[in-house]
Amino acid sequence: MVYLEDKKSLINKGITHLLQVKDSDIRLLNLYQCRYAVDSSIHIGGASSATIPMVSLFYGGIIDVNIEQPTAPGQDMFVLSKGHAVATLASIYTDLGYFDRSILKNSRSVNSLLNGHPGPLLPGVHVATGPMGQGVGTAQGFAIAGQKSPQFDVYAVTGDGELQEGPVWETVMYAGAKRLDNLCVLVDNNGGQLDITSTLHFPHNSLSNTFSSFGWKVLEVDATKYHTVYAALQEFKYGERDGRPTVIICKTTKGHGGLSDYMNTHKATIAKDILDQEEKLQQSQRDAREKEFFTLLDKLHGEDEVKSIIFKHAENMGYKVEQGKLTAIETPVKTKKAPVRDKKIKYDTAQLPKLETGKPYAASKVIELSMKAFAQDERVYSVDSDLASTSGLQAGVGFVDKYRALNAGVAEANMMLLGEAFAILGGNAWVSTFCPFFDWKVMRRIAVGHQERLEVIAEPNGWLSEGHALDYTMVATAADLETQSNGATHMGNDDVMLFDQVAQLKIINASCPQQVLGILKWIMEGNKGMIYLRLLRAPSNAIYNADFTFEFGKAYNLKDSANAAATIVSSGRGVYEALDAAKKLEEQGVIVNVVDMPTVDEKAIINLYRTGKPVFIMEQNNGYLWSHFRRVLFAQETSINTKNLISLNTTTKGGLHYIHSGTYTELAAHYGLDAAHLSETILKTLKAN
Repeated sequence: MVYLEDKKSLINKGITHLLQVKDSDIRLLNLYQCRYAVDSSIHIGGASSATIPMVSLFYGGIIDVNIEQPTAPGQDMFVLSKGHAVATLASIYTDLGYFDRSILKNSRSVNSLLNGHPGPLLPGVHVATGPMGQGVGTAQGFAIAGQKSPQFDVYAVTGDGELQEGPVWETVMYAGAKRLDNLCVLVDNNGGQLDITSTLHFPHNSLSNTFSSFGWKVLEVDATKYHTVYAALQEFKYGERDGRPTVIICKTTKGHGGLSDYMNTHKATIAKDILDQEEKLQQSQRDAREKEFFTLLDKLHGEDEVKSIIFKHAENMGYKVEQGKLTAIETPVKTKKAPVRDKKIKYDTAQLPKLETGKPYAASKVIELSMKAFAQDERVYSVDSDLASTSGLQAGVGFVDKYRALNAGVAEANMMLLGEAFAILGGNAWVSTFCPFFDWKVMRRIAVGHQERLEVIAEPNGWLSEGHALDYTMVATAADLETQSNGATHMGNDDVMLFDQVAQLKIINASCPQQVLGILKWIMEGNKGMIYLRLLRAPSNAIYNADFTFEFGKAYNLKDSANAAATIVSSGRGVYEALDAAKKLEEQGVIVNVVDMPTVDEKAIINLYRTGKPVFIMEQNNGYLWSHFRRVLFAQETSINTKNLISLNTTTKGGLHYIHSGTYTELAAHYGLDAAHLSETILKTLKAN
């Protein structure tokens, strides 16, 4: 008999041997994917070097996941930040029972759920990854949520090439400062990257010291061996925690575990003869590892307790131990359709602010007061990045619960990743910064994941159900000319045109404070998706009455006369200039209608054009509504008379794309978008017609 410490050592040895056998099985599944991929290709280098860390995590009894219900609260979370290792993830997930093995066939095909990088199309995958440097930030958001009840741990796998991306270090700094000791990041330190697979173009000097300097606990291990990685994961899971997040630097080589030099690359198209050779050698290695496992068992005479624990672990790994063989138990698909999520935020309407028509209010104040009511529901989260005073989110949500009102400093990418995590977990997430400061690459990747969720929800047999898309609102402050004298880098005139190309993104240009309140209430109904809400910075008068109800895709007639000679269509601050211009024109005997179009109303666009009267599309940006007028009319009309369509925006005078400094009064006058110039333009146009 052996001492207790020796029993633990023997059990770990047994588990390590089992992990080595599972390693071979997963690598064989990776080769199977390549053989049947639509392009016979695979991201083999990063998938191979990440196999030991990922197999240790998922089969070593470390991560606690609910395969049957991957969205159930309280389970550990996993993010494959280095999405290039998707083959290993897919092999592990099909082996665990997230989906059927048939999905491994025909990968990368238009008809396949298994793409070149992972996303929520694949059952059990929460985050779409591939663009470097982002998955770790979302994992950090999960970790923040995981420190509340029910508590859980979060694991992420990243690569050393990925560490060249700036957002990673935004996350590393923030997670260290927030003392997220339930976060474990495994760095696949394989020394290579896409263009240079043998070495990093920019080598990491003292990577351990760098993480340590940001307040992380660092474990550096030889990731070419299972016992070292497994021991490090055990230390994180079972060791004493001191408030520091953990990074396990897994030192290895690109393509490690592949037996042919052909595997030491980024993405490879592997010919059949090389696949045959690699599969044969991998199978031979599996047989040898299996034999080593049973040799160990033969030495455990009288250690029935140890053997029983090892056998139980083998069973949990999907093996049956019999007659000198580790026979894989056929794993049925375990994952079931997620239950419907109720996304409607519950609040007391009596606590919402009461706004009087004609009185001025800042949009940020409306948000602050409203969030004090909305944030009573624990599903409401906010993250600001720089100048939280312009959004009102932190003051409002923080009034209720400061742990759900975060501030990422000036790290906008990290802000967006934090918000994504809360939305994935079912929260109503709000993030905010200046209009031009939102990160396009991050926004687009989040939108990809959101779209994949919508696709899966729409599928009768999809693993997600209603309520599992994202409720994610980006509050973009100082829209249009509101930034004024801060310079061209800060002006919010071109953002709306750029972000209009993000699929699934609902853009709202708010004007009246009462309208802002209506928009907030609409979003809190839940299941509204990704919102880009552009707000005025300076106070504005309430135009709408207290009973205003916001509808997405609807324009609002603020002045509506059958005798009008023309119509002005605008949004945001432009609505006020349009109303003042209409008043000036009325004093001169000319009646014009005013339409507030906070969101694109296609029906209104058609109806306005078909009146046959001039329509002035006036915007304090580079022509967002005007672009949609053109799109809608070209799609709906057989012929278009452009004479009655007059666009007035920040590009129609001088053609400058970026606006420079000035007061609001100066800028509006300079671009001919104030009431005085607008009324003059309309008069001249009407007389010319």
